[in-house]
Amino acid sequence: MGGVDLSTMATLVAIAAAAGVFGGILAGLLGVGGGIVIVPALYFALSLTGSDPALTMQVAVGTSLATIVFTSLSSSWGHYKRGALDMALLKRWAPAILIGVVIGGLLGGVVSGYILVAVFATVAALVALDMIFRKPGGDGPPRSFSPRVWAATGVAAGGISAMMGIGGGTVCVPVLNFLGYDIRRAVGTSAAIGFVIGLPGALIYAGTGLGQTGLPPFSIGYVNLIAAVLIIPLTTSFAHVGVRIAHTISQRALRLAFGAFLMLTSLRMFYDLIGAF
Repeated sequence: MGGVDLSTMATLVAIAAAAGVFGGILAGLLGVGGGIVIVPALYFALSLTGSDPALTMQVAVGTSLATIVFTSLSSSWGHYKRGALDMALLKRWAPAILIGVVIGGLLGGVVSGYILVAVFATVAALVALDMIFRKPGGDGPPRSFSPRVWAATGVAAGGISAMMGIGGGTVCVPVLNFLGYDIRRAVGTSAAIGFVIGLPGALIYAGTGLGQTGLPPFSIGYVNLIAAVLIIPLTTSFAHVGVRIAHTISQRALRLAFGAFLMLTSLRMFYDLIGAF
């Protein structure tokens, strides 16, 4: 990539910093790892630096996954201290999610960036509708499902999350809520699942992007180090703010906040897709 002027770099820094703050709060609040904010923010910021449009989404996703490694550790520790992390559920679901992450990460590193935008926008819209309109369930125990169902949902959740560059909460929170888990426990456990998604996902995107031309400066494959170094301290710091909010507002308010944010994100990405074609 050619020289990047200072004003463009300043814009990238400002957008990445804002994404770090809001991503951190949402990570703690919703167990989403912050990627649902960070991916569209980086996608927008990197497009301003003159990066190759075909690579922009891959870099946004890969960098987001790298930041999620640290954000998920910060927010899951906050939920663990409040008793909202289900270790038995984590052990049951993590292996299937890991398989999904490897599949989704490899696909995400080689397909067109526009396919990643379409996957992101579609899944975000479906999840938003589900969270906004679903009737609140009772407070009974989680439903019982066979190991095969847990494996299938885990692989799907891991695969979609790796392709979207998100920490798992966007997909895992609604799935766990549907399976009968309390929304706070679903959020807390999904925060920890973010680590299972972020670490292997970031490594795969870094590896598949090696040798690509047109990447932004200071990138290892599809992971941009400047954006990651800016975002990580902010998301990890502000995740604790989100955890506190999550444990003080109603479950219904938590669902509506999550759904409204996702729908806005989805509409913005569909708008970009239509503009591209």
